[in-house]
Amino acid sequence: MQNKISLFTQNKVYFGGLLLTILFGILLLLLNGKAAAFIALNSYHPFYLNVFFINYTFIGDGLFALCLIAIYFFYLKKKQQGFALLYSFLISGLAAQILKNLVNSPRPKLYFEAGTYLNFIEGVTLSGRSGFPSGHTATAFAIATVLVLMMKNKNWQFLILSAALLVGYSRIYLAQHFLLDVIVGALLGCLSGILAFYIAQNRISIKKILRKLHRVPNKSASSASTIQTA
Repeated sequence: MQNKISLFTQNKVYFGGLLLTILFGILLLLLNGKAAAFIALNSYHPFYLNVFFINYTFIGDGLFALCLIAIYFFYLKKKQQGFALLYSFLISGLAAQILKNLVNSPRPKLYFEAGTYLNFIEGVTLSGRSGFPSGHTATAFAIATVLVLMMKNKNWQFLILSAALLVGYSRIYLAQHFLLDVIVGALLGCLSGILAFYIAQNRISIKKILRKLHRVPNKSASSASTIQTA
């Protein structure tokens, strides 16, 4: 228990910053509502920001995550970190897809009536009913959480948090998701990253436990067979 507390204390910049950001987002939602909060965060759309966020949002894409995982496995030769990143990607992706299929939540392009919001980006903004939660945000925060927990140099916490937050904001800027979708995606990703970190840390112990559980039924079957033969 003490080790877990100290782990969060060592990374208080990341977790504290994320908590404050989420609380600010919830407050903004409570004061303005879903549609008004989206428009308030998304009214400034110069061309250079369009170009930046269209490209930057790729950091939350599954392909980027897989490339990063491959770098850790094959180039850096850091298997434990690679497994943690892989687990976080799989857990966050699976959880996000389950929620997307359970919750009917229209994306902004489908939610707003024609002419209500004018900053949709042609060829980029998606239309559909699978907006909750933001999968890109979940992936970004799953990866970011693992990186923060495993890195020795804690001076990178703020930079990694900012990078993940920008992915979340890119989903709002590109009118792919509402603020609530991004908040839940960030929480989902963070929890997935923590879980993946502990699974990777205890991977060998978990394997031993599974082997023991596998042996118990085999022994029971052997005993039963001996009794029947007798």
